[in-house]
Amino acid sequence: MKRLAVYCGSATPADPVYLEEARRVGRTLAERGIGIVYGGARLGLMGALADAALRAGGEVIGIIPEALVGAEIAHLGCTELHVVPGMHERKRAFTDRSDGFLTLPGGVGTMDELWEALSWAQLGYHHKPVGLLNVAGFYDALVAFYRQLGDVGFIRPVHRELLLVRNDLDALLDAMAHHRPPPSLVSMRVEDL
Repeated sequence: MKRLAVYCGSATPADPVYLEEARRVGRTLAERGIGIVYGGARLGLMGALADAALRAGGEVIGIIPEALVGAEIAHLGCTELHVVPGMHERKRAFTDRSDGFLTLPGGVGTMDELWEALSWAQLGYHHKPVGLLNVAGFYDALVAFYRQLGDVGFIRPVHRELLLVRNDLDALLDAMAHHRPPPSLVSMRVEDL
């Protein structure tokens, strides 16, 4: 993996564990020579991730919608900063410029990005790994919900392992590096759906 799209919040939670982990992820990816493609903001977890990666000599590519540049939250110190018209173009750029998706804690925007990456993987629009770093149990309820989707039958058995969940960054990066995509929905026979 040469580059990962990293999804995370632009907010700064009260508990410092989230900022600390974002910094650790940025630093670790830079040390491993893995570039970061992210939302282009200088605030919250996004800013902590980017700053740590840049300090460690890493590549950081920001993709930010025009409206957010106008709000003066763009990180102008990125290796590259691409301004796009809106969120659809932003998510497409994440997919086009990365070899996988790594999700850290975040809010509604982070969830939108995660679910789209999963949906596109299931459909076969990309064959890249989708990882979720469960920092301090932040995603425990989401992981349980994802399991429930499979248990009820809304996620086919062949796709239940599309979401790679780990509590440890090194274990998650290893799982992502060894990811083998399952058959996509568009390649499956109707009787197998």
